[in-house]
Amino acid sequence: MSNPMLSEIRRDHIMNLLADGKRIDGRGTSDLRSITFETGLVESADGSARVKIGKTDVIAGVKIVPGTPFPDTPDSGVLTTGAELIPMAHATFESGPPGEDAIELARVVDRGIRESKMVDVSKLCVTPGEKVWMCFIDIYAYDYDGNLFDAANLAAVLALRTAVVPGEQYGLGENTPLPVTCTPISVTAAKIGNTLILDPNFDEEQISCSRLTVTTDDEGNFRAMQKGGKGSITLDELRQCLDMAVEKGREIRAIIG
Repeated sequence: MSNPMLSEIRRDHIMNLLADGKRIDGRGTSDLRSITFETGLVESADGSARVKIGKTDVIAGVKIVPGTPFPDTPDSGVLTTGAELIPMAHATFESGPPGEDAIELARVVDRGIRESKMVDVSKLCVTPGEKVWMCFIDIYAYDYDGNLFDAANLAAVLALRTAVVPGEQYGLGENTPLPVTCTPISVTAAKIGNTLILDPNFDEEQISCSRLTVTTDDEGNFRAMQKGGKGSITLDELRQCLDMAVEKGREIRAIIG
């Protein structure tokens, strides 16, 4: 992904607003943009969801197929996450194989789902050592205006929550809901100067020095964390990010039900 420089005038405007606790879109520093979603929109997928956070638009699909387990986990199903940043989503996205940004996005989403044990992979075993269900999560960015991490996390989580294991299609019993145990939610903060803001838009991301994405489970336990950017985050700022992740995680769970 290319990284165009924001104009100095635009940068100064954002910084001046933040000095007064304001943002270019009228939000406060800890306010999230509007969140909308829909599920079950891809007929060929076993689970799917589309999430919009502000103008950022992401779709996730889940495909579940029988396969062979890994040798070190013969009694467990397989969970894999991939992401693609298609050029139509933003002028900074380039065609070709997944770049570093897409790989990082997939890993952050995957880690939050995996470390929270959202999917009980032990229940995806058909025949130990021989056959298990393999769950593939594919994430596509349709429109990018900042904070792909939280939009992608939410789309993947909603797709998983609505996914069905297609036993009848493969002659492996009845169709059953994917064994889901919790709803992991990520909350991303960006640091601009000495100010932390939640849910950064594109312009805010461009001038931020660091980023922290924190994923919590239903009980508010911290399950995953990923820092980005070259800047530092102090211990007090880390505590602030953790507190906001718990609080906003509850708000987002209330929105999606």
